[in-house]
Amino acid sequence: MLDSHILEQLKSVYKALENEVTLVLAKSAHEKQNELMVMVKDLVSTSEKIVLKESDEESPLPKLSIEYKGSPTGITFLGIPGGHEFTSLILAILNTDGKGKLPDESILGRVKRLKGNIELTTYISLSCENCPEVVQALNIMALHHPNFKHTMIDGGLVQDEVQRLGIQGVPSVMNGDKLLSSGKIGLVDLISKIEQEFGIDEAAAIDAAKLDLGKFDVVVVGGGPGGASAAIYSARKGLKTAIIAEKIGGQVQDTKGIENLISVKYTEGPQLAAQLALHIRDYPIELLEHRRVKTVNTGEVKKLELDSGEYLETKSLIVATGAKWRELGIPGEKEYLGRGVAFCPHCDGPYFKGKNIAVIGGGNSGVEAAIDLAGIVKSVTVFEFTPTLKADKVLVDKLESLPNVKILKNARTNRVIGDHGKVTGLEFEDRASGELKSIELEGIFVQIGLVPNSAFIKDVVETNRFGEIVVDEKCRTNVPGIYAAGDVTTVPYKQIIIAMGEGAKAGLSSFEDIMLK
Repeated sequence: MLDSHILEQLKSVYKALENEVTLVLAKSAHEKQNELMVMVKDLVSTSEKIVLKESDEESPLPKLSIEYKGSPTGITFLGIPGGHEFTSLILAILNTDGKGKLPDESILGRVKRLKGNIELTTYISLSCENCPEVVQALNIMALHHPNFKHTMIDGGLVQDEVQRLGIQGVPSVMNGDKLLSSGKIGLVDLISKIEQEFGIDEAAAIDAAKLDLGKFDVVVVGGGPGGASAAIYSARKGLKTAIIAEKIGGQVQDTKGIENLISVKYTEGPQLAAQLALHIRDYPIELLEHRRVKTVNTGEVKKLELDSGEYLETKSLIVATGAKWRELGIPGEKEYLGRGVAFCPHCDGPYFKGKNIAVIGGGNSGVEAAIDLAGIVKSVTVFEFTPTLKADKVLVDKLESLPNVKILKNARTNRVIGDHGKVTGLEFEDRASGELKSIELEGIFVQIGLVPNSAFIKDVVETNRFGEIVVDEKCRTNVPGIYAAGDVTTVPYKQIIIAMGEGAKAGLSSFEDIMLK
């Protein structure tokens, strides 16, 4: 039962509804059916525009579907959409009536051009913080494509099915029995995967005039702390500014507690990302979200081509694209992603309860992951490439005190071993002796740091051997009019507060150079 505070909040949220949204509840003998019934009745009480309809359909699991103006929307929830998925249900109701934050028409145009019929299922865990983003994105696609259906399933209620499909990570998006995507994924990559899987309707009309996004003084690529700071400083100087980003917040969205952002004693990644978005909206900044830059053509005026087919021109370009999880790059890693290879211990850890797993990486992130996982799994083996762990001493001491943890130093991972679609072990080299060894495992968590997101521009500006963009003290690259800031650059110490400062510096440098022309 929803508490009174949440109900009052929902009443306020659902005041925006203009048309009737119907929640269709199937019949079920499942023990959790009453829990779903109570949740639905609570939601119906928050707005006269939300209606309950009990169908005659029999379902082995609690099942809730959404209709709009008497027609199915393609959105279904199997299980109780509670935990982190409660937000997915709340937004599905709002989005069904065209309310709430939705992708712009260009992105929705890509969705509408997908070839149907598309029926996807997403297996989730109610404790997964990355699952709602995928569920919500697919729900939006179902709302804007006439032949697109999406079902969310609580994997905890269908363990036999999860085992049959070989699912070992969430969210797992399935096309029938085929794994389409596993783990954290943004809207841009999700659309691309579905385009590759189902194809694009080439005959669908595209308004060529809408592909030209215009001319700007400054275009910032990246919506994290550095990109937001660069855009705000540019706009405050009166420059016509745009941000191109997959999502506002960037890597910050994945950060748990933040305790070193000076003057802010404690915050969390999603909260900080929301605050960045609010601050950006206070200025006349053109926000082009859910997009990725494909090519950059240099000159006095830079032309940027986007993966959406759109393009724009700018006098100055500021790259603040941050970094992403670094992969091992060994055989079997990509093949077994979501089948035992994982990157997020918080999301996927529960799927390895009572199993033997490995954590690759002896830095702070790796050791913290191993400590967290040790409380869930049967055993943890930590692999570190160098002869010593690089994590802080307090973390190493904690790790070494745990009875179910083994540490292998000076070990180079060589190959992920699997059988019948699941990880069964890991081959590694003892660097001291050169001997190849293997260990039986059921899961591998990769925690070896970050790699800069500079691929789209590495052939345009100078980068070092790590892929970081080389910048001077004013964030200038070797190409006039192109600047870079934050984790994507050679500036040491990859910290939020440093990225913000560098973003401000890049914005001011850009303004200074434009004024001097």
